[in-house]
Amino acid sequence: MNICVLGAGVVGVTASYWLLEQGYEVTLVDAMEGPGRGASHGNGAQLSYSYVAPLADPSVWTKWPYYLFSSDSPLTIRPSADIAQWKWLISFLRASTAGRAKQTTIDLLQLAFLSKQELSQLLKRTAFDFHHRTAGKLVMYPDAPSLEGARAQVEFQARHGCHQHVLTLQQCLEVEPALRGARRSWAGGVYTENEEVGDCALFCKALVEEMSQHNRFRFLPLTRIGRAITENGRLAKVDTDSGRIETDAFVLSMGAGSAGFARQLGFSLPLYPLKGYSITVPIKKGSEQAAPRISITDLSRKIVHARIGNHIRVAGRVELVGTDEQIPERAIRELATNAADIFPDAADLSDMRALSPWAGFRPATPTGLPIIGPSPVPGLYLNVGHGSLGWTLACGSAALLTEQIAARKPPIEPGPYFL
Repeated sequence: MNICVLGAGVVGVTASYWLLEQGYEVTLVDAMEGPGRGASHGNGAQLSYSYVAPLADPSVWTKWPYYLFSSDSPLTIRPSADIAQWKWLISFLRASTAGRAKQTTIDLLQLAFLSKQELSQLLKRTAFDFHHRTAGKLVMYPDAPSLEGARAQVEFQARHGCHQHVLTLQQCLEVEPALRGARRSWAGGVYTENEEVGDCALFCKALVEEMSQHNRFRFLPLTRIGRAITENGRLAKVDTDSGRIETDAFVLSMGAGSAGFARQLGFSLPLYPLKGYSITVPIKKGSEQAAPRISITDLSRKIVHARIGNHIRVAGRVELVGTDEQIPERAIRELATNAADIFPDAADLSDMRALSPWAGFRPATPTGLPIIGPSPVPGLYLNVGHGSLGWTLACGSAALLTEQIAARKPPIEPGPYFL
């Protein structure tokens, strides 16, 4: 059976690998010059299997004025005439209930744990470097009420397989001494010792190089995907600027572009791009001990810090601004200031041009659950909508999708991820 995967971000690359491992002939197509060049390229680098609670939760209702009008809000909404934006926002608000948030968290945890297991198995079969390590993760809370709220979430997630610890500020400093120099005040944090980090872009590149050793795989970069062609109600062909692709089945993993492809075929995907930013900060020479070993999330600003090699990846913000590709100076300055505040002795910010500023459009559903499985059009499968969790959930999503395509019993209940 021949399968074409549309989109070479981490979700499309991992789907291709799992399908190839199961004996399929796989063609991977992307408009960019290499794999992992879009939303996967500069993400937060954290594989946060226990931190999957959705953006849509009851707190949204009390924070709405802050999101709309505050200049320092980590979530920015720029209302526009785009009907897709308003439809997504209405569905997002409907999903922002305690019951929906809890169920989404449970479903995401199941997929995240599967993903952790699948990545572990993959790494036993392959040998490539993408700065992967089990780093642990600390989420720092600014005050006692927010830390107490975190305690309730930890207790809830413990009933569903998570092993986390609520720590005092002193305990946090013992776990991560690099925080002792921080110019911030916190009440404490939540520590998860088995969380991981890795460079997602390097992972994508290495996995495509690995697959390219097989004669059943081909990668078509710089290939823009165009018209979808159906025959007898089934997706049979896709036109590209490099020629027509005809195959037995297609997998849609085009990130934020997936919704437009689906519209060609007469159905809607509840996706909207959530824009985020990152910088990659060099660690000062001779200051390695002042750099974090553990991934740190500054919750009040929703900015994450992950050490990858001799750099610290600093990422943050959620913006509903359409597909504006500009990287405003204020966004980069905000990330740089946060790195300087938290790791003043380690972050080398002497050359702002060396920080590799990045912006990406993370394709999100209103609930936060990805869509994995058959589409309404025969011949097309979906693997989309992972939002900011694409790196974390990619391997589990690939395994779940592959078993569905093969008509075998999936490793977890697939129903929550159907369109």
